Amino acid sequence: MTLRRSRLFDEVLRVLDSLQLLAKHKVATPANWHPGEDVIIAGSVSDEEARKVYPQGWKAPLPYLRLVSDPTI
Repeated sequence: MTLRRSRLFDEVLRVLDSLQLLAKHKVATPANWHPGEDVIIAGSVSDEEARKVYPQGWKAPLPYLRLVSDPTI
């Protein structure tokens, strides 16, 4: 039972981190994300706005998926 609570607690912390990143940096986190891993530029952010915020660019493995480094690192 303790292991299950630990996983749930970790997921709650991940969700809170994700919400803070979305509010401050307009990025989302994939499932099982850990700080320091790549994040996803929110779909509500245009490419033009993303170029201003992330001038170093991003990886786009799919046309609708733009990945950047964790902006908090």
